Amino acid sequence: MAYQLTDLTLNALIAPVATATEALARLDERVRASPVRDGFVERQHFADAAAALWLEGELVHTEDLVLHDAHMDIRTPTHELTRAHAVLRARRRIFAQKPGWALGRDGFLALTGRGGAILAAEGQKSREGQGVLVPEAETDAAMGAQVLAEEFAEIDAVLARSSKILSGAEAPARKEETSLRDRPDLVYDFYWNEEERLAEWQAVLAETRELPVVLRAAILLEAWTEIEVLQHAAWLGPLFCAALLRQEGIAAHHLACLHLGAKNIPRERRRARSRGDRLLAFLGAIQEAALAGLKEHDRLVLAKNQMARRLRARRTSSKLPDLVELVLSRPLVSTGMIQEMLKVSKQGALNLVGELNLREMTGRGRFRAWGVI
Repeated sequence: MAYQLTDLTLNALIAPVATATEALARLDERVRASPVRDGFVERQHFADAAAALWLEGELVHTEDLVLHDAHMDIRTPTHELTRAHAVLRARRRIFAQKPGWALGRDGFLALTGRGGAILAAEGQKSREGQGVLVPEAETDAAMGAQVLAEEFAEIDAVLARSSKILSGAEAPARKEETSLRDRPDLVYDFYWNEEERLAEWQAVLAETRELPVVLRAAILLEAWTEIEVLQHAAWLGPLFCAALLRQEGIAAHHLACLHLGAKNIPRERRRARSRGDRLLAFLGAIQEAALAGLKEHDRLVLAKNQMARRLRARRTSSKLPDLVELVLSRPLVSTGMIQEMLKVSKQGALNLVGELNLREMTGRGRFRAWGVI
């Protein structure tokens, strides 16, 4: 059944929409001219990726995710950790592209793993494996050309088949797509039509163009949950909605952490029977994401100001400023990460940490990590 938009209780939604919009706009303006903007954005990526798995009932420690991202795991990565890293990479990919990329044709195909984007990505990977660096603009152009070529090929096949039928010849039977049919039945439900569900969600995206952007994002979040679009990538929905907020300019300088905001909303509200209650819950999640971002930003600014006092009268060749930027960009840093990023020895890394007076996070002697939390 198609998703309906006719029974929205707009009177009850106006005040929450205004409150969430104000919080998002305030956070975005603060991030726009912030001295810790890059570190804040990177930390938000890690926090939202961990929260995405928490919403699915899986616990992923942010510290393990940081080390896994730096290829410095202290134990064998779990399935949950690799999924959280997939969310992290998707967030980085969306934020690195233009604001309208994720909800555009190429971005949507690439993020959902459909169409010619897969073939283009494989081609890019093989070229990079040969030592050839592919510019981002060239990659996007290749992806677009691949999709266009496939569409033309389909049109040519239809025209050829029609010509054979009109001439009286026996036309060959149509070949069904097998790319999505070859999935293992133990992992994917054969009767779960993801293409149809994606089309239904995109129809909701088109029908809500005239609504306020925050209300539109909440409706799309609720629709993604109600339609259950993808079997094993439910976390993509909030990322698309965050990309919409960035595309429309309400969160132009960061990618909203909607998973982190939803984490602060009770499950009973997010899964309520009434659509109006669910929309209020998702509006609350957007507001909570903005408020959490404001607190995190203020904390990082305070930490940077405190560490900046230790940089006075330092030599210009000192590695301490680089360590400050590294610590602000990660929830924690280990000795190996400092060695690799700053190109110093193990003892040099320990000396830098001692001078900066960072907080030891692990409480161990063999493996130690530090942060500003």
